[in-house]
Amino acid sequence: MRSMRLCANPIHRLIQRSIFKMKAYFQAILEGIQSIRKGMALTWKHAWAARKQRSIQNIQDPDYFNQQAGIVTLQYPQQQMIPPVNGRYQLHNEMDDCIVCDKCVKVCPVDCIEIDPIKATGLVGTTSDGSPIRLYAAKFDIDMSKCCFCGLCTTVCPTECLTMTSEYDFSVFDVKEHNFEFANLTPEQAAEKRALYEQFVAEKDALKEAAKEAVKTEAPAESNEAANPTPASKPAFKPSFKPSFKPKPKPDAE
Repeated sequence: MRSMRLCANPIHRLIQRSIFKMKAYFQAILEGIQSIRKGMALTWKHAWAARKQRSIQNIQDPDYFNQQAGIVTLQYPQQQMIPPVNGRYQLHNEMDDCIVCDKCVKVCPVDCIEIDPIKATGLVGTTSDGSPIRLYAAKFDIDMSKCCFCGLCTTVCPTECLTMTSEYDFSVFDVKEHNFEFANLTPEQAAEKRALYEQFVAEKDALKEAAKEAVKTEAPAESNEAANPTPASKPAFKPSFKPSFKPKPKPDAE
């Protein structure tokens, strides 16, 4: 009964609450010290293991992820990690092998490739695999800021001139510098080639018109001949001989 009366005392309850809060306070300090001790122990462990430099290996090396010790961060750009062979990075177009077929533009899901083709009056050249080139590329731009690195353009390229290189760092200060130009014609050369082809088409159309006019002038003469045909010459007289029937002599009866 006395203990119950003591617990019911407001002063006693205040003291118990103070003791409980002090215990919780020092318990939190102890837990913080233990957490710091564990964290610093792990930090000093890695710092001690980082005395040795981790060797630079290809990411396709089977032992690449087996390196558990050493400095992880590379001193870029002095040290660079070797990218995998099948990685999808910056696009490059070899214009000497490009036939300007426009397939890469049609298959691109984000429209990052833009081509301005110009027809040639004849055969421009051949690619390394023997494919004929009959078009000029006045414009062949690839905007890498739009590229989603799907690799579809490199798949449909018939001459394999469009490839993804191992260059993965093309960071710039201005996003406009992500537009890479691969056209091998200057604006002046492009205008000259376009004018030359337009002249070729005009001359070809003129020859067709001249041929049509020649056909029209020959058609009336043929119609007049059909209306007034020249009399056919009579064949020369040929005497007709009719064979005469001669009876066979009967043999004499013996």
